[in-house]
Amino acid sequence: MQSSNERIVKSNRNKLIIVLMLFFIPSIVATLLYSSGWRPVNTVNHGELIVPPKPLEDNAMQSLDGKYVKFSDYRGKWLMVYFDTSSCTEECTKQLFFMRQIHLSQGKNLDKIQRLFILADGIAVDSLKPKLKDYPNMLVLKAEKKSITNLLKEFEMDEQHGVEQRNIYFVDPLGNLMMRYHPGIEPAGMRKDLERLLKYSTAS
Repeated sequence: MQSSNERIVKSNRNKLIIVLMLFFIPSIVATLLYSSGWRPVNTVNHGELIVPPKPLEDNAMQSLDGKYVKFSDYRGKWLMVYFDTSSCTEECTKQLFFMRQIHLSQGKNLDKIQRLFILADGIAVDSLKPKLKDYPNMLVLKAEKKSITNLLKEFEMDEQHGVEQRNIYFVDPLGNLMMRYHPGIEPAGMRKDLERLLKYSTAS
């Protein structure tokens, strides 16, 4: 027989799946309408929904302090994921700042979100560290070339030029790639998307 804890975990997982389905159904309908040529009078510049959500493999990564990390270590949290190189140019730091501000805007739900900065060149140089001082709660990860290649493919990026797109991604608490945000997205749009997702997942 299942223990009480196992039943509670299973019940909560089922509720979360139902909530996510409720979120996706309107988006799927909107996608079908859009592909058929229908356009609303006014459009909102929110993120690009990944349909269907894409389960991510547990590629091995490593934090800058040497700790091994996998996506499954953060099950139960929403992940904001960003890829760039260890040189982290001005465009990169702008995206890191943007992610931090969106995260901070979630108030009491801060602990339900984890920001990940994945170094696509697989290395970490000393020159990067001063740029990270304003982002103490962001996890910076590196990985072997094979894992990086797999990650870029999973996030639908070209190995040579993908990181130049500087997209921000949402991964849901079940480990599925769910949304993509291109640079220039309206901050209010991403904030509202995240608020809605947190509200639904918390209600489960």
